[in-house]
Amino acid sequence: IFVPKEIAGMSFVGFAIGESLGASALRIAGGIFTKIADIGADLMKIIFNLPEDDPRNPGVIADCTGDNAGDSIGPTADGFETYGVTGVALISFIVLAMGIDFQATLIVWIFSMRVMMLYSSLIAYWINNIFSKMKYGNSDTFNFEAPLSSLVWISSIFSIILTYILSYLLLNQLDSQVSGLWWKLSTIISLSTLAAAIIPELVKAFTSSRSRHVQEVVTASREGGASLNILSGIVAGNFSAFWIGLIMALLMLVGLYTSMQGFDAIMTYPSIFAFGLIAFGFLGMGPVTIAVDSYGPVTDNAQSVFELSRIEKLDNIKEEINKDYGFLPDFERGKHNLEANDGAGNTFKATAKPVLIGTAVIGATTMIFSIILILKQSGLLNIELTSAPVILGFIMGGAVIYWFSGASIQAVTTGAYRAVEFIKKNINLNKKEADIEDSKSVVRICTVYAQKGMWNIFIVLLAITLSFAFFDPNFFVSYLISIAIFGLFQALYMANAGGAWDNAKKVVEVDLKESGTPLHEASVV
Repeated sequence: IFVPKEIAGMSFVGFAIGESLGASALRIAGGIFTKIADIGADLMKIIFNLPEDDPRNPGVIADCTGDNAGDSIGPTADGFETYGVTGVALISFIVLAMGIDFQATLIVWIFSMRVMMLYSSLIAYWINNIFSKMKYGNSDTFNFEAPLSSLVWISSIFSIILTYILSYLLLNQLDSQVSGLWWKLSTIISLSTLAAAIIPELVKAFTSSRSRHVQEVVTASREGGASLNILSGIVAGNFSAFWIGLIMALLMLVGLYTSMQGFDAIMTYPSIFAFGLIAFGFLGMGPVTIAVDSYGPVTDNAQSVFELSRIEKLDNIKEEINKDYGFLPDFERGKHNLEANDGAGNTFKATAKPVLIGTAVIGATTMIFSIILILKQSGLLNIELTSAPVILGFIMGGAVIYWFSGASIQAVTTGAYRAVEFIKKNINLNKKEADIEDSKSVVRICTVYAQKGMWNIFIVLLAITLSFAFFDPNFFVSYLISIAIFGLFQALYMANAGGAWDNAKKVVEVDLKESGTPLHEASVV
């Protein structure tokens, strides 16, 4: 709207690149911050035998802040970036690979679908809210994961129904060119929207506090301490990456088959368009995915506030609450519910990540293929698998992912060392609560080392990518494809291994009530 039409296309692509850069900065810095704070606060429980969220621990406030920085802001940035990159990738592909007679109709369809996805999530929330109040409103106990699961499924089903309706209204007139185009495109999107509901169920098999893998982590910790705890979590993470990757591959295979049913009459490389629609379909319940992900830090901080308040130890507090609010509180039950809710939050933090990660990777891959089309049209690219630059690019992409993982963990290790060092020197167990300035100092340490780590990683990756772009087009494109694929599986493995470890600790604390025992120490490590 605000730029000359000659540069509107490049501005559009530039916007997507800017989204990716901004989201990566938030994701990296937020992730480093929350892990520094986590380690700093949790190790004090072992070193000084402190209970969860003890107000004497100066690291607790940083831990609460980190829940917001890493588990809420980061995934939200992922969602923001995915919306932009996927939309730009699809529109770029439509402009590059389709006839001019179809471009306007399909671009309008893409934008209309995006608006519909937002409204379908909102309506699904209202429906689930009514249903959950009817079913659980008077229940003393229930599975806190159940209402969240129903929200995901209602959103998915509602989005699928609206996808077919809207596609019929906007694309039915193109049937003369491709028979059944509207329902074929709707089917590709709907399958990935359905997968966005199925994948969280699969992730639960590896990260839920009731899952066999998490129980194995607890059992291994009881017999073999922290060593077997870590190994069992790695097993869960690796298996989860395989199964989620398999689902994504099958989904893309179905998209490929559907795209072969006449799409080539109106476009070149129809399979790439299908892959882009798969990423787009994951966003059919994007707002709900972000909402259930943010549920985790909300419940985590709610539990922390309760523990920090030490409300149950205040004199005559039950009588005051009964006088002011008309009920006698059951603090033990409240504490149990908060801890169980935190476990549900840990599970859904883990279930949302693969959806956001997978969408980002498939969307980025579509964007890469759009770049390939531009380079091919300009005569700069001629990719062959037997070409040496292509093979070298694949190898380099995988290598860079492992450098990135190492640099991220190194940033966490350095920051956590400084945080633990400061807390051990300044903690005062004779006081009722930590000094405010000490708590601020821990937050400051986490912030400084998160920013330093993010800056170092960001600059190196940017420099590497720019240098590769100037080196050779074939090398660069294969590098981008490799980094997307290697990054997908590394991210899935690490996210779900972390979810399994998190909920194993929660099982020890809530279900087994063994806080302060060697088993608890092993699960904390």
